[in-house]
Amino acid sequence: MSMSVATLSQPQLRQRLNLLLVLGASLALSVLLVTFRVFLTHKLTFVFLLWNLLLALIPFGLSTMLGLSAGRLKARVLLPVGAAWLLFFPNAPYILTDLFHLEPRAGVPYWFDLALLLSCAWNGLMLAYASLTDMQQLVTRRLGWWAGWAFAALALLLSSFGIYLGRYLRFNSWDILTNPIALFYDIVSRLLHPTAHSGTWGVTLLYGVFLLLGYATVRLLGRMGEENLADSH
Repeated sequence: MSMSVATLSQPQLRQRLNLLLVLGASLALSVLLVTFRVFLTHKLTFVFLLWNLLLALIPFGLSTMLGLSAGRLKARVLLPVGAAWLLFFPNAPYILTDLFHLEPRAGVPYWFDLALLLSCAWNGLMLAYASLTDMQQLVTRRLGWWAGWAFAALALLLSSFGIYLGRYLRFNSWDILTNPIALFYDIVSRLLHPTAHSGTWGVTLLYGVFLLLGYATVRLLGRMGEENLADSH
């Protein structure tokens, strides 16, 4: 795979570096909270969150690589990398559902576990939105504004379906290779018999709408900040 790296303008480079610094600091906080909890309790209760965060970094890494690539990417590069991105993308917003694990536990203040889970959920959500922003911009450059937002909405709906598959059916991204028959059967059965699986579509639609509204809010806030900065100059 050969891709030339784009030469970013100084403001773009500064924005990219600032984003990486802030996300890095936020991720470091999550790691610190999980590590401190292990030392405090001598239990590995929430160590799985570190693996979940690592999985959430994969789509962000892929989209960052594509976003930094110069010019119009060729289909033979964009399609397979985009498919891999879409496969791993649900792992980022999936961390929101780890809030299900919040309950009072001996030896740790309830508020500490709440802060720990919120920190990880926030990082998953922000990694998802940052990654989707890069991918949406790629689509927008090729196909236009409407296609970009249609892609973003579809990606978030598919990720919500992926969240259901992961949280309730316990599938993961690797199952497309290691357990494809069971995964295919469960997906097709829900497509062919939607009324028999109301929970599937309830989670998909409700979480999809929630994620889309959150994403639109974040994008709008970013645009307002850019416009206010431009006006001040």
